[in-house]
Amino acid sequence: MIARKRRKAYAPDDAAPPGRLCDAPDCAELGQYRAPRDRSLKEFHWFCLDHVRAYNASWDFYKGMGPDEIEACLRADTSWQRPTWPLGRVGGSGRFDPEILRDPFGVLGAEAPTPRRQPPESSVPPELRAALDLLGLKWPLGSEELRARYKDLAKQHHPDATGGDKQAEERLKDINRAYSLLRHRLAKQPITAG
Repeated sequence: MIARKRRKAYAPDDAAPPGRLCDAPDCAELGQYRAPRDRSLKEFHWFCLDHVRAYNASWDFYKGMGPDEIEACLRADTSWQRPTWPLGRVGGSGRFDPEILRDPFGVLGAEAPTPRRQPPESSVPPELRAALDLLGLKWPLGSEELRARYKDLAKQHHPDATGGDKQAEERLKDINRAYSLLRHRLAKQPITAG
């Protein structure tokens, strides 16, 4: 880690020499407090406490400036007198780069991540095709549609509804496996129609 030198509150040449009198006319007090002479803030008056209070009460940084000059000065102060450019225009070029505003992870919450397009039905892996056929669903598929179809089939083939039928129980196990497979696939890659 780089150690930084601490700057003193006042540089040695800023300090009032010992015994310096107040800069106010006809004042015999010591000038212990500095006040700026002008807007440059590089040269200072040295006043006693009473006179520095009076000077500060009447000090106006913008004195002698017109409204347009004051506005320009205030605008420059918002960026610490450094040049700035509109958002997305690097170095002041006229081209806008939309990549700067992209939020692929949805951190800002304004927009969700862009969903991937669903491949056509012919490119669906065979294990998913079998699961879709078992549940009686078509590709592309949404999670709400999958959940609703699973609930219907689970109620229909549950052992309590079928009176303990072994074939219905085996079919329910297959439905559970197919639902789990499709649910995990949807969680990894959101599928949207279109």
